[in-house]
Amino acid sequence: MSRVWKWNRPVTVREVLEDLQKERSIAYTTVMTVLDNLHQKGWVRREAEGRAYRYEAVSTRAAYAAALMNDAWSQSDNPAAALVAFFGMMSEEQRQALRDAVRIVQGPETQEPTEPSESARPAERPEGAERPERTEPGEGGTPAEPAEPAEGDEPAEPAEPREGPPENPASAQDRDGR
Repeated sequence: MSRVWKWNRPVTVREVLEDLQKERSIAYTTVMTVLDNLHQKGWVRREAEGRAYRYEAVSTRAAYAAALMNDAWSQSDNPAAALVAFFGMMSEEQRQALRDAVRIVQGPETQEPTEPSESARPAERPEGAERPERTEPGEGGTPAEPAEPAEGDEPAEPAEPREGPPENPASAQDRDGR
């Protein structure tokens, strides 16, 4: 899928094969089989072109990632604690990207409150949720200071992906070992 997403256009087995062969030895039939499996699962669509097929991704890499995150989150027995732990693992850049995404999903705010309302106060940590330690990239896994939420920030529920694969991406990945 990485190769199909990389080019963002319909690709042939031969194109994918030639790109993969720059890194390792791989057979044409292997690439053909994988692309056919992805087609059967609904991850790519294909259109005949002469004696070959052109394969195109059904969803974006972002939609795939969102479906994986949603699936993992929904399997937690304590979704709030899972989100708190996930947010604690994020770098400052990732947290800023999350804040930007929440603003996009929620839309522009009509008024800024002068005093924080009850709902604008930071949420109490859910039962069983411990303060996560976060690790900055490149620090060799050494825990940094615990992540502190900004004033008034609350973990937001992730937005439903607008498009996505027809089946659970994690189970398809596990089932086939890919």
